[in-house]
Amino acid sequence: MRAIMVMYDSLRRDLFSCFGGEGIPMPNFERLSKHSVMFDNSYVCSLPCMPARRELHTGRANFLHRSWGPLEPFDDSMPEILKKAGIYTHLTTDHYHYAEDGGATYHPRYSSWEIYRGQESDAWVGDAHKKPDYFAPTMLSPQSQPEHLQNIRRKNGWQNLSSRSRMQTEKEFSQTRTFDNGIRFIEENVDCDNWYLQIEAFDPHEPFYAPENYLAAWFDPDCTYEPDWPPYAEAHETEEVIRNMRKKYYALAQFCDRSLGRVLDAMDKYDMWKDTMLIVNTDHGFLLGEHGWWAKNNTLEYNEVAHTPLFIWDPRCGVAGEHREALVQTTDLAPTILDFFGIPVPEDMTGKPLELVIRRDEAVREYGIYGVHGGPVSITDGRYVYMRAVRNPEEKVYEYTLMPTHMVGMFSIEELQEMRRHEGFSFTEGCPVMEIPVMPARNPGKLTEDILFDLSKDLKQLHPIRDAAVEARFVQALVNLMKENEAPEYLYRRFGLEG
Repeated sequence: MRAIMVMYDSLRRDLFSCFGGEGIPMPNFERLSKHSVMFDNSYVCSLPCMPARRELHTGRANFLHRSWGPLEPFDDSMPEILKKAGIYTHLTTDHYHYAEDGGATYHPRYSSWEIYRGQESDAWVGDAHKKPDYFAPTMLSPQSQPEHLQNIRRKNGWQNLSSRSRMQTEKEFSQTRTFDNGIRFIEENVDCDNWYLQIEAFDPHEPFYAPENYLAAWFDPDCTYEPDWPPYAEAHETEEVIRNMRKKYYALAQFCDRSLGRVLDAMDKYDMWKDTMLIVNTDHGFLLGEHGWWAKNNTLEYNEVAHTPLFIWDPRCGVAGEHREALVQTTDLAPTILDFFGIPVPEDMTGKPLELVIRRDEAVREYGIYGVHGGPVSITDGRYVYMRAVRNPEEKVYEYTLMPTHMVGMFSIEELQEMRRHEGFSFTEGCPVMEIPVMPARNPGKLTEDILFDLSKDLKQLHPIRDAAVEARFVQALVNLMKENEAPEYLYRRFGLEG
């Protein structure tokens, strides 16, 4: 048995006509839809990048206990479990956060790995020349942002331009090199059994930098458009600017489609459909001006971000070209892969294997919760989405970790001076953990009251409704799921819930 995961970052569900979106030309995803099961109610759990990847390893929610950070010493890691069971695991990726402090424990869990450089703010190409204070190329940078954020964006922008100097032709792009490595692994190991390959692309994450031949399909050569890097901020730009930024995203998504086609070609060439699982997924979506916002994290997690595309081919089931309505989440992927290889799923994994969903759409849960650490919490049953506002913002927010590391640095001395010992949770395997207050606490989107959407009538989440009975049902379901996931006690007080 063999399994391949092709994972993208920030891939929106409405790109695909098979999911009811308007769709853009994506011929290889169209091929994939005929070879796999499509999940109509696939949702994130924890956001953004590394929190989602911790769930990909551990099969349990991250955001209730911790923000961005490494794998913990007590974590069950799916790739490492496979490795210890004699299943060879290989990661090929250009997701540069694996090479930063906050992601440094993920890639060593695989038997072998390769990371390609140059995406976003990756400190790759060295350029010591003095840079002007003003930075215009590639970025939309609202002047309403604080000066320290403007400085960070300028620094990141210059670093990105330096890296782009090494990625001019399509074969030089880090996405191409990532898939080159994945195809090479397939070709060199197609005669072997018992391996798991994870091909993970940073694209179509911002900045939306794509080879010229993909941009040419969207822009008149006489009317080019330079910016391709939206901010994590409100979208105050004109409709024309928003439209052009979306075109940049679409061009990059079509580059991703081309790379997917290379994997499908290999599956066809080597007749791998008979014994190889294929999962194509993403960590989350991305706002492109909808709801008045760019990106994610700093606003509410609307369906453009939270409702994700997911395709799975399981050769045990042989089901292809069909849709499934059962509610599934990122946390289900680790149990699904372990189950495929016949390996027992650890008790600490709250996600569920999806074989029976694939076979006959058998439900694995009634509700799913999701969110960003420190922000509002959302819950869905596939029809409704209920967003619970923070009731007591003065209640401190805490990190529970043995790995006090942010995205690009250690926790500060000031943060650690407030640290207390916490007895831990059942999933910490008897280890006490650090309880560290977050400074300052976040409230993305500044949600001040609960919001309820009925997706059956308002798929774009433009018209909140009030329904006391439905809200009461979701409040109880939220409490139940928080208990199931051993949410810290302060969260009940913060959200005004009875634990």
